[in-house]
Amino acid sequence: MTSTRGTESRHVSVRIDRSVEDVYAFASDPAHLPAWAQGLGGTIENIDGEWVAASSPMGRVVVAFVPANDLGVLDHDVTLPSGDTVHNPVRVIADGPGSEVVFTLRRQLGTSDEAFRRDAEMVTADLARLKNLLEHA
Repeated sequence: MTSTRGTESRHVSVRIDRSVEDVYAFASDPAHLPAWAQGLGGTIENIDGEWVAASSPMGRVVVAFVPANDLGVLDHDVTLPSGDTVHNPVRVIADGPGSEVVFTLRRQLGTSDEAFRRDAEMVTADLARLKNLLEHA
C-alpha cells in the first residue's frame, strides 16, 4: 500500500553513555558519517565546500548540516541525485550524564508503509552504530 501522506513522523532515539558535547562533536562532523550512517555509503568528501557521498545506495548525494550550535541541533539536508532535498531533524539532548539522540524520520509522499518501516529500521541501526562507536571509543 502506498501512502500519499507527507506529514507522518516517527521519532527514533538511542541513549548514549557520553556527554552531549562529546556526542554532538562527533556526530556533527560530516567526515564521521560513513562510520555510522550506512545509508550514505562508505565514503564522503568535502568537494568545493560541499560534503558529497558519491557512492551512497541512492547515488551521489550532498549532505549539509545546520551551522554548529550549542543547542544540540544536528539537522541536515540530503540532496538526492534527482535534485530533491530531504530534511532530517536530529537532536542531541542531555539525559543525566549521558545523551539521547533523537532522529525524526518523516514519511515522504508516495512512501509505502513497508518502505517507511524499512527506513525506520535503517535509522535505528545507524543510531546503534553511533552509540557503539561513542561508547567504545
